[in-house]
Amino acid sequence: MNSQLVKLDLKLYRGYVNKEELVVFGHVFKSWSPDHYRMDRRGIRHAVSIIHMFRIKPQKNVAVTLKFKNLEVTTKTLDDGYFRFTIPYEENLESGWHPFQVICKVYDFGIVECSELLKPYESKVGVISDIDDTFLVSHSNNFFKKLYVLLLKNINKRKVFEDVVPHYQSLSRAGQESEEASNSFFYVSSSEWNLYEFIDSFIRIHELPKGVLKLKKIKTGISDFLFTGRGSHDHKFEKIKDIIGFYPRLNYVLLGDDSQKDPYLYERVVKIFPQNIKAIYIRQTGHGRKKKVENVLRNIESMNVAVCYFKSSSEAIAHSERIGIT
Repeated sequence: MNSQLVKLDLKLYRGYVNKEELVVFGHVFKSWSPDHYRMDRRGIRHAVSIIHMFRIKPQKNVAVTLKFKNLEVTTKTLDDGYFRFTIPYEENLESGWHPFQVICKVYDFGIVECSELLKPYESKVGVISDIDDTFLVSHSNNFFKKLYVLLLKNINKRKVFEDVVPHYQSLSRAGQESEEASNSFFYVSSSEWNLYEFIDSFIRIHELPKGVLKLKKIKTGISDFLFTGRGSHDHKFEKIKDIIGFYPRLNYVLLGDDSQKDPYLYERVVKIFPQNIKAIYIRQTGHGRKKKVENVLRNIESMNVAVCYFKSSSEAIAHSERIGIT
């Protein structure tokens, strides 16, 4: 095959490591990766960029090589272009963020990308947060409004809920004595990997804590785009289990909202990890509280987990101060 005809792109996401194992993941594409499309365009040009993010073409069975410190390991991509390195790693490593590199080569054309992986600081808590309608105003319970906002509101026009940032920043600093140290943040969402760059940039713009993102299987077509963020949310449950199982000595704060399934997912998490969940925060997205959500939260509270069902983040801030986690 003529190497000039080979298109190749590589997208890495932040990884993580504990005292025994290292996890790094990403995608390989035979088209531009979704982050090549600008998110600051206005109106229809922004809509075109978003649609292009869902018209990508993953590249399966391509070799990718991870380089980290003295480690060099090669694997191949799955059918959807996704790859994950799960590798035994017992070297001494300082807490904080560490750079790594992944190399991908097809014939004589190659690409090198860099990202970071997290070794958590000694922490009072770990934080796992949903994204849509938890801190990013998304209107998840209104299909047409959500689609309108996604297509026609660029990253500079999208809104964060009031007082979310000080709450998240206080959770990040809780119990840390140095300016460099912070509690670990994980953002888990039913949004697809296509929107990774949008979400990560939004987090950075609004000065929310830097964290590891865990999103839903990548989508590859316009019909898929129309159903972004919808369908089963079981992948969120599995990803939260993966995080807690990877760092089992942490106590966790879970943040979500009542627009979809977060309260029910978090109830399942508490039942499986009865000693790991410190508190659960659920944002009220409608005009009134939902009775079913209140019932679920009461059950969670009966398992000795603090709960807060709130309309304004100022209520969540006061609750965190009251129970001593900020």
